[in-house]
Amino acid sequence: MPEPTAELLRRVVDEVEKAIVGKRQVVELAALTLLCDGHLLIEDIPGVGKTTLAKALARSIGGKFRRIQFTPDLLPADVTGTNVFNPKTLGFELHPGPVFANVVLADEINRATPKTQSSLLECMEERQVTIDGVSHPLPRPYFVIATQNNVEMLGTYPLPEAQMDRFFMRLSLGYPSQQDEVFILDRQQQEHPLQHVQQVTEPDQIVDAQQAVRTVFVHEAVRQYIVSLVNATRRHPHVQLGASPRGSLNLMHAAQAYAMLQGRDYVLPDDVKAVAVAVLSHRLILKPEARVRRVSAEQVVSEVLQQVAVPLGVRAQK
Repeated sequence: MPEPTAELLRRVVDEVEKAIVGKRQVVELAALTLLCDGHLLIEDIPGVGKTTLAKALARSIGGKFRRIQFTPDLLPADVTGTNVFNPKTLGFELHPGPVFANVVLADEINRATPKTQSSLLECMEERQVTIDGVSHPLPRPYFVIATQNNVEMLGTYPLPEAQMDRFFMRLSLGYPSQQDEVFILDRQQQEHPLQHVQQVTEPDQIVDAQQAVRTVFVHEAVRQYIVSLVNATRRHPHVQLGASPRGSLNLMHAAQAYAMLQGRDYVLPDDVKAVAVAVLSHRLILKPEARVRRVSAEQVVSEVLQQVAVPLGVRAQK
């Protein structure tokens, strides 16, 4: 694994931290999602920096940023774009929607109808948009960050399981510490910290880094460990539907990226454990009795991590 790739990731994380205070782990996981060519779901209360995180990431990689404010009256064409008749040329011209960007913020995605939500499925999975039977490729890298307010649920449309599974990770920023919040007040008394976020790389370099991540070595024992973890979620007594094979793949790729961030060209079981909750928890559907007992999917994944045996001697076997 070339060291410049790991250094590139650290530069992006350091730059985003100029705008997001005291949340380095979350920023690292968001950057890892980008590096794994995945998409990110952020569930949190309003005002903790979800939009700022998306803008800072886009600015740090020099990518085009577009924001879509999801509302009940939003139509699929408002997201993907449409063909408009031009009377001068007597032909139809594509008016691209906001999905034609490197970083797309789908703000409060659960406020739109299921039909509008589904307009993102092809974008996220195929990196293309089909309008009137013609497919149009999207820019690379392509990174969707969707946000949800997990407190105010009135007038919302929960994301279907198929769309939840297409998100690489689910994260939460949470409240800052009291010391960090005082620091935020001090920094933003006169200007927004986004003004200090600089471009530290190019979109093409991110695409190259995405390919480099896949070269990080994953031992057979670690692959078996990943599959054992995912299988354990399917057998857990509180789980109605466990993680999918896509979850296994995403967990392996996330562990590769995490190992790269640590400066290694091989994956350890600890790398898998470090990203497992963020990668797997949103893919689980809990049984009704578990929800009544206030058991969370994060707790289930944490239990699985404690129960599944960790392979030993992986580094020596590389």
